[in-house]
Amino acid sequence: MVKNPKQAREVFSTKDPRIASDPNSYYQKRPSWRVAKMEFVDPFGWHTLDANGVNEIRKKLASFETMTWREILLDAKKQNHNISVEDLAKEAQDRLLEIFSEQLDELTSLRLTGNKRIWGKIDEGVMELIWWDPEHRICESKKKHT
Repeated sequence: MVKNPKQAREVFSTKDPRIASDPNSYYQKRPSWRVAKMEFVDPFGWHTLDANGVNEIRKKLASFETMTWREILLDAKKQNHNISVEDLAKEAQDRLLEIFSEQLDELTSLRLTGNKRIWGKIDEGVMELIWWDPEHRICESKKKHT
């Protein structure tokens, strides 16, 4: 006598994975830019740039496009890196709450030259440009031994 198990009812799973892909998979991608969230008001607005400044930024962003996010953020992490929102200036934190509907954990800082930084949010390899920070005021660097 052979016993065959029977199923009383068919089981359907309604659970879906929360992360469909690796959140760090963008490291292999080359960057691209989204401009809809760019701020054109004080204190961190792009409106302070003149034509030469815009051209300088365009050239730097074009040079970033020849690299992958891994090269930009990991290999050159001293100049370009993700920074926790809680480490930003209070004024920047407050403004983020007004700009984005969701709570952000971090932003990305790209160094152009000296103190000049571009700030944005990376989503699947696309950086939403937000702020122009020519005086490094959004997140002041904490120098060692000071």
